[in-house]
Amino acid sequence: MINFHIDRSSSVPAYAQLVRQVREGLRIGTLQPGDQLPTVRSVVTSCTINPTTVLKAYRELELSGLVEARQGAGTFVSGTLGHADPHVMARLRTGLARWLGQARDAGLEDEDVQALIASVIVEDSLRRTQAGSDQPQSEPAPGAAIQQKKGAA
Repeated sequence: MINFHIDRSSSVPAYAQLVRQVREGLRIGTLQPGDQLPTVRSVVTSCTINPTTVLKAYRELELSGLVEARQGAGTFVSGTLGHADPHVMARLRTGLARWLGQARDAGLEDEDVQALIASVIVEDSLRRTQAGSDQPQSEPAPGAAIQQKKGAA
């Protein structure tokens, strides 16, 4: 079962944080179809948030086809996201945890790590897009990916 947490310092609304956590759980395989989500009451108690917030998150998940509410029984995962092999995901997670330790040792904070990962994702997407076209590939200029991402926001 998933254990929700709310980052009160985040600009992301609490309901959206709950939705994101379920979606991430589905992507990395910690949630599977048939799994039951915590009751609204237990999320309210553990995260000290309003029941309406939890209901909004569960409703959004239901509308997107990822969960279904069963009268008197609870809310259950009904959809999937991602199709990665669980063993591959576990190996990658271990490597990422090791890398994160190195980043922390280098003095990086959460926002630094997130910015670094986001820039690598954007650069990889640009390379993949260029590889799919007939145009010759070239390395993006330093910071180009960050500028590209800012322009998209």
